[in-house]
Amino acid sequence: MTEFSVLDLVPVREGGTVSEAFAASTALAKAAEDLGCKRFWVAEHHAMEGIAGGATSVVLAHIGNATSRIRIGSGGIMLPNHTPFQIAEQFGTLDALFPGRIDLGLGRAPGAGPELQRALRKDLAQASEYFPNDVVELRALLTGDIDLPVKATPGFGAGPELWMLGSSLFGAQLAAQLGMPYAFAAHFAPDHLDAALELYRRDFQPSDALDTPHVMVAMNVFAAEDEEEARTLASSQQQSFVQLRSGKPGKLPPPIRDYTSQLPAPHQAMLAHVGQASAVGTPGMVSEHIAAFVERTGANEILLCGSTFDPDARIRSLEMTMNAVRAPIAA
Repeated sequence: MTEFSVLDLVPVREGGTVSEAFAASTALAKAAEDLGCKRFWVAEHHAMEGIAGGATSVVLAHIGNATSRIRIGSGGIMLPNHTPFQIAEQFGTLDALFPGRIDLGLGRAPGAGPELQRALRKDLAQASEYFPNDVVELRALLTGDIDLPVKATPGFGAGPELWMLGSSLFGAQLAAQLGMPYAFAAHFAPDHLDAALELYRRDFQPSDALDTPHVMVAMNVFAAEDEEEARTLASSQQQSFVQLRSGKPGKLPPPIRDYTSQLPAPHQAMLAHVGQASAVGTPGMVSEHIAAFVERTGANEILLCGSTFDPDARIRSLEMTMNAVRAPIAA
């Protein structure tokens, strides 16, 4: 049976505050737990006023205290922004606080311009080149499978579930080589989805952590009572995509009815392209789209994404989605 999880960007909406964003994410995590979702992941972004998850491990500690069963983790930690030792300490701490519940998803793309590189005191281009070695070192700091001259405390002996994140063939190849579960970011970069999953499954090498390939695919999902309402809900995230691609990122804007019809053709094409991995509509429509996506990808898990201006609307969307995908099939 396909498992379902939630990815949250901790969006800060126009007219809202960072504190309100954290409260909304906590409420969403509680709802995801009550609805039987397997994981709740937070993504690392920096220097973006509309996204508050930069201190990812701190946010996860807060969400862990507000929940009791759901797995919590990073979707993901951008390892070039950090040292493996720091991340081993942080997620070793989380694992000690919430044993058996921590996921550590790792990404290679820092997504940082020159100003952020200076702020992080990192040569991120060089750090990205070292990413495979850093992943191996991080795993060794946690497991001890390679003898290192220093041990992370907390960290050594901790048991977070390590995931490789990706949107290209690089991440798929590395996940296969290291025997890691693989999560593909189809919700914003669908181009290489099928090729990446094929490569990962074909070249997968079993590891101590994983015997067979395990795939999770992210998709944008917006469910509402009627299709027009669902499309209106989705328009806040669509506006954010357009703003980001136009070099003008900001806080999450309020929804606009019939938003895409008001856009110039290039922006409509961009949103249509990004929206290939999306399910927007009534619960029945969303369930059908998700089922077709699972059939296409063979995904073991689906990572549900999609920011809404009204936090309660996202919880209602999640409730409708989970009820629809778990509903018994009529004879």
